Amino acid sequence: MASKRSYGDGCGIARALDLVGERWGLLVVRELVLGPKRFTGLHAGLPGVSPNVLAQRLRELEGAGVLRRRTLGPPTGARIYELTEWGRELEPLLIGLGRWGGRTPVATADPYRSADSLLLWLCSRFGSFAGDAAAEGRGELAAVLAVRIGDDRFAVRVGGGRLTVERGVPERPDATLAGDLATLTEVLQGRRPIAEAAQSGELAVGGDVTAVRRLVDLLVTSRPATALAAVPA
Repeated sequence: MASKRSYGDGCGIARALDLVGERWGLLVVRELVLGPKRFTGLHAGLPGVSPNVLAQRLRELEGAGVLRRRTLGPPTGARIYELTEWGRELEPLLIGLGRWGGRTPVATADPYRSADSLLLWLCSRFGSFAGDAAAEGRGELAAVLAVRIGDDRFAVRVGGGRLTVERGVPERPDATLAGDLATLTEVLQGRRPIAEAAQSGELAVGGDVTAVRRLVDLLVTSRPATALAAVPA
């Protein structure tokens, strides 16, 4: 196997790229930002990578101290991958990179490939514009949402002008959302009405539907016109 390439440059940017700049490396990190995953879950979120290449990237990132393997206790005994404390420091950088990429003047028709990428877009969008609007009282919202996209489950918490997401099922959510990735993308980005998606059977909504509508309204009305056509991949 060929040795991993290096820029041979002491600059921190070059050293960071040595660690996470290989193809698929940073997207592996993206898939772990919201919580641990098994190998099968990582591959499901990165359908374009072969299992061999994914295994290689995981070994490289583990060797670099960005992530670690851990075996869950009984009864599952499953092996999972999770970011180290140092690896988790990449989260704001990833969100910022996604925000920057979402403002590209060249729009893309490429769909989202993973549920995690959509939820990170939610964090980015809310943090960029909707969070300011909520903090200023222009649509203040406090709610806990349980979001299910295929086999992926997330707890979305909104309050005090902030939005956080973590993998898992929240206790006593105010509202629930469930659907496939394409449907949730259209609904959360305001490109498809919630009622229409629910009526078609492609979206299941429960609890405080008004809170869901207010969240979508914040995301859409707070978005600048230049960013409407382009979203982070």
